[in-house]
Amino acid sequence: MIIDNYHFTTALLTMLIVVVAVGIHYEGLRFYSRWMTHSRLRPRVRVVLVIYGLLILHTIEIWLFGIGFWWLDQGPPGYGALVGDTTLTHLVDYVYFSTTVYSTLGFGDLVPQGPMRLLAGIESVSGLLLITWSASFTYLEMARYWSQRD
Repeated sequence: MIIDNYHFTTALLTMLIVVVAVGIHYEGLRFYSRWMTHSRLRPRVRVVLVIYGLLILHTIEIWLFGIGFWWLDQGPPGYGALVGDTTLTHLVDYVYFSTTVYSTLGFGDLVPQGPMRLLAGIESVSGLLLITWSASFTYLEMARYWSQRD
């Protein structure tokens, strides 16, 4: 089976976004781990700040995927489209779709068609992995600092 340029480009873009998202997540967790070890803040404050930091990391990753959807949708029709009841006019519309896919919530009001479906499928798997990675990290950090006196 021969793959066309649209599918090939979509696959490359998908791999690039996943590599960047995982890299951002890894470096973010590494930073937070070091920061928590050396911070003089109370343990409870450290844990809460890490939660906010994780939300920022996930937001950056969601935007990264959203930009990918926007870029594909702005290109030639061969990349596919997001189809729904509303017209997508702003980058934020693509970020909204990315949020529902990343979180595996999937409202279904927007549906990817064509090669763009690959990006949506891989984003849901990546989002699930990155969210559970954050949950595991949070659990380990809370176990380490939760029992310390404030």
